[in-house]
Amino acid sequence: MTSETTGTGSTFGRVGIWSSALHASRVDEAGGKAIADALAELDELGYGTVWIGGSPTPGDAAAVVAATRSITVATGILSIWNHTAEEVAAVVSAIDPDARGRFVLGLGVSHGPMVPQYAKPYSAMVDYLDALDAAEPFVGSGHRVLAALGPKMLKLAADRSLGAHPYLVTTEHTAEARAALGPDALLAPELTVVLDTDLDRARTTARTMLGMYLQLPNYTANLLRLGFTEGDFEGGGSVRLLDALFALGDAEVVTRRTREYLDAGADHVALQILTADAGGAGLPRAEWRALAEAFGSEL
Repeated sequence: MTSETTGTGSTFGRVGIWSSALHASRVDEAGGKAIADALAELDELGYGTVWIGGSPTPGDAAAVVAATRSITVATGILSIWNHTAEEVAAVVSAIDPDARGRFVLGLGVSHGPMVPQYAKPYSAMVDYLDALDAAEPFVGSGHRVLAALGPKMLKLAADRSLGAHPYLVTTEHTAEARAALGPDALLAPELTVVLDTDLDRARTTARTMLGMYLQLPNYTANLLRLGFTEGDFEGGGSVRLLDALFALGDAEVVTRRTREYLDAGADHVALQILTADAGGAGLPRAEWRALAEAFGSEL
């Protein structure tokens, strides 16, 4: 990969799919085939990008690239504590050269409670980017994005990558991130979706997922900066918090909420579909189809 930027809109599209169920390394042969079949359909549905969530390995990313034909593939995100820059570069070099340009390396510093060696995350990210630049082949700034919430990491994302992939953020954060990044850097926030018109039930499903993230200081500190209070974190999240962070309802609600993020300054929105069954961690292909139809040419 070269350091030339690949462009934002043309590369990522306006709407993508974010899923933590795309890890071939964590499933058996039947599970791997289910993932490959789902990816082939995503490729055909017209989404601009598929984001591999849940701290994928470099090998997981290579497998997704191999299972797709035209969609952009991004890690959302790969933890810098789990894989060295040299390991990542070696896996990238093994991707078919004709497909390698579709791969974007999303990097993040994860969270202190999840990483025993967590220390000086900003400096660690700078060092990791330096190592990527020195690796052979190097994964240049035009093929990587950073998970960024606060001002320092957002600036680093603009300076050393295509831009930022913020997770669990509001439209207000999106507007602030756009101002921090400047007009040219990519801004691709994640938005979690619960396709359920029973709002009480949809909020229950959302709280099941959100409760875990409310144990992580990086997220709660960001939400406090945005004007939420400790009271909003109780019981898995207040209605005010849920309605600001999620798209809850039918496909029309999802398209409207997605446009709100785009209007706030996002170039691309990565939709994570959360379902009540299996902890929401499966392959919600029916929901992916329904949303592709609802967005139509807006994808």
